[in-house]
Amino acid sequence: MSRKRILGAAVAASLVGMLTLSACAGGPAAAPPTSSDAPGSALETANPAPPDGEVQASGTVMDIGGSIELCLGAVAESYPPQCSGIPISGWSWDGIEGSESSGDVAWGAYAITGTYDGETFTVTQPPLLLALHDPIAPEDPTGGEPGSTPESELIAIQDGLPAVFGDDGSVYLGSLPEKGRLWVDVVWDDGTLQAAADEDYGQGVVIIRSALHEIVAG
Repeated sequence: MSRKRILGAAVAASLVGMLTLSACAGGPAAAPPTSSDAPGSALETANPAPPDGEVQASGTVMDIGGSIELCLGAVAESYPPQCSGIPISGWSWDGIEGSESSGDVAWGAYAITGTYDGETFTVTQPPLLLALHDPIAPEDPTGGEPGSTPESELIAIQDGLPAVFGDDGSVYLGSLPEKGRLWVDVVWDDGTLQAAADEDYGQGVVIIRSALHEIVAG
């Protein structure tokens, strides 16, 4: 046998041996992560119980041809403005100051008291012009302490939130990475969403803020 054929056979045998060893060392392939392992999976299934009593909200009431919603998040600066919110029951423009209208659209910014069943806000008291409202600042759950999560990681979490919550304004309102934490505004939370966020992303990485505040009898 020629020297070239001997070398060729040796190389082939060596490659076969390496492939065999590689296959043995690799063992069975690891199973892909399940959906429950994905970031945000606890938030996707979390469902806060509706508040028992009255709550207060500050936002824009948007009436489009008699379909009325309370927008608690961002409002597009168009004319008329545009936003998505939660349905309002028991609203009337009679005697209400501070509203504007264009065509079949009417709107105004108010502080509103009512009840919330998880889907619809029902007005129970006359609204107050938002410009005259002096709300009590909510308690900072972090005590003013900054977080330590890199902004790139917070932005990655932020980018995934519309897929977790939806983007129709019925749950998720917006978010802001600031001082090592991601501050997330939602329509309502009784602590359920915060617990889920801690489970998904780590304690205190995401801070949930509820736009509806329970009225505590004093």
